[in-house]
Amino acid sequence: MTADPLLTIFLPAALGIIMLGLGLSLTLADFARVVKYPKPVLIGLVCQILILPVACFFIAKGFALAPALAVGLMLLAASPGGTSANLYSHLAHGDVALNITLTAVNSVIAVLTMPIIVNLSMNYFMAADQALPLQFGKVLQVFLIVLGPVAIGMLVRRMAPGFAALMDKPVKILSALFLALVIVLAVIKDWATVTSYAAEVGLAALVFNLVSLAVGYWVPRLMRLSLKQSIAIGMEIGIHNGTLAIALALSPALLNNPTMAIPPAIYGFIMFFTAGVFGWLVNRVHGRELAGSAA
Repeated sequence: MTADPLLTIFLPAALGIIMLGLGLSLTLADFARVVKYPKPVLIGLVCQILILPVACFFIAKGFALAPALAVGLMLLAASPGGTSANLYSHLAHGDVALNITLTAVNSVIAVLTMPIIVNLSMNYFMAADQALPLQFGKVLQVFLIVLGPVAIGMLVRRMAPGFAALMDKPVKILSALFLALVIVLAVIKDWATVTSYAAEVGLAALVFNLVSLAVGYWVPRLMRLSLKQSIAIGMEIGIHNGTLAIALALSPALLNNPTMAIPPAIYGFIMFFTAGVFGWLVNRVHGRELAGSAA
């Protein structure tokens, strides 16, 4: 995938619209819910911030991925949950309020954890002359890319709740279509590059996706969280913000390594199918329990 103006300009713009849409759906109460219901939020964050990067590291090692591909997969593991997790959680009868809180909190925390995980990954997988660490100035850019639009969206919702409610769905639809168009055009432009790496990283991305869903669902179940909370965390952990990972990888001002964008791009294609199957299976097995909890 080539870091040309199509991606370096329009991809961050798509990410900004997506994060603006997230902000339009958030209030300060979504962050305050951490204090009110700390256990499910903490379990979700531990899965996302600690368990997943460790699992991803061993997957990258096990598949002997090329250095840039390994770092790209680690970059994806460090990214927060995507906003689509809220929709999939809703369709699978999960605790959507928990999804919203996890997305909000982890999007803030990821600004600090992503540079740490990426720098450690680059130091391990890549030679010293290949690495381009995320330095403090670049971390500030990530902060602005991720949290700036979220803050604007939250401010709009606070100052004009009616307008925010009216624009919430159109902004999300627009951002999804815009993002899909940008990625499709990028894939078509560099189809040969994508296909050359697909065989090498595709299976690793699928395994990481399945591990993410399994960790997100079974760790909460083992910690005795409710079924709806476990479904929510499973979707949150399994559906990553691949757009953020791709934007960071391609941006000339940040990582500037198009190869690192390949794993998030392939994962982003896979995750919607596996998340759909996951939601269907859980509802097929636990349909009566979910129906009873909804009654």
